Amino acid sequence: MTNEEKFNLITRNLEEVLTEEELKSLINSGIPLRHYIGFEISGKGHMGWVYTMQKIKDLQDAGVEIQILLADWHTWLNKKLDGTLETAKRLAREYFEKALKAAALCAGANPDKINFVLGSDLYEKLGNDYWANVVRVAKATTLARMIRSTTIMGRKESEISDTAMLIYPAMQSADIFALGANIAHAGTDQRNVHVVARESAQDLGERKPVAIHHHLLLGLLQPVFTTDESGKKVLDIEAAKMSKSKPDSAVFIHDYPDEIKRKVNNAFCPEGEIAFNPILDWTKNLVFYEENGTLQVSRKPEHGGNVTYNSFNELQKDYASKKLHPMDLKTAVAEWLIKKLEPARRYFEDPKRRKALEEIEKLTKLT
Repeated sequence: MTNEEKFNLITRNLEEVLTEEELKSLINSGIPLRHYIGFEISGKGHMGWVYTMQKIKDLQDAGVEIQILLADWHTWLNKKLDGTLETAKRLAREYFEKALKAAALCAGANPDKINFVLGSDLYEKLGNDYWANVVRVAKATTLARMIRSTTIMGRKESEISDTAMLIYPAMQSADIFALGANIAHAGTDQRNVHVVARESAQDLGERKPVAIHHHLLLGLLQPVFTTDESGKKVLDIEAAKMSKSKPDSAVFIHDYPDEIKRKVNNAFCPEGEIAFNPILDWTKNLVFYEENGTLQVSRKPEHGGNVTYNSFNELQKDYASKKLHPMDLKTAVAEWLIKKLEPARRYFEDPKRRKALEEIEKLTKLT
């Protein structure tokens, strides 16, 4: 594979790269490519994980070493599950690692070539060196930027209730350097903390990591809009995401077929409207993530008969002109999801994995 081919694989379907020139330089340098992405231990695996794993498959195909941090300390700081480090640490291995492997199987990535690192183990191994870097990041970052960066926790700035939460962005930045990563990966909601890491790299004597940001899949419920300072209507990203507190906003990787059909059939999908339409968003970013993606729509002859779409643009054009009805699209997407998630459903037939899933379901209802 040429360096150009590696670059194209790493960057395809991304929202942003900080920066493309730095990534090209990194690839051309011959330095081994080491990736990082972190996950709080805070809820059940959903289609957003499968989407993330599609990008991880690209990275694997490009020869990048994949590292996933199971962020048990961050879970504790963010008061998730039952609020204890002990529970987050245990379920990181018993549920989260297993669910991420299942998502990888669904996306066609290789779970055996993913290095899952538990935060507690990493910090114990590095000891004072890690915590010294946390302090260095904090010293290199203004209080205002650190407060702005706390939105990575899925909270508004006004919801930051204790000083410990301010440590979260500094730790997440230090994690990148602790893992020796030169490619920091996340959804666009994590951009602020990647900027913190990049801006503090020099003070830590580290190479500035390249940051790659993928799209955030819309939740299935009707999008929520707010008004910015200029009076412009903007999408509330946090409200629009899939949420464990709103189960019908997400399809979970181990949902059974009937549940998938119910959620998709009830999803927000106004006829002819293509902006902020969750079903179209999923169709574009999941079904047609690969250039050779296809979606088969089954319809009665009087409704136009069966049709196979080989590109999203073709499908979107028919939807906008109302040649494709929302219920026909929903039925097709639900069937695609059922087939896509079959590996995860099989994976969680294992009694131990099912028991861990049941425990995290109970804890999720408490938070």
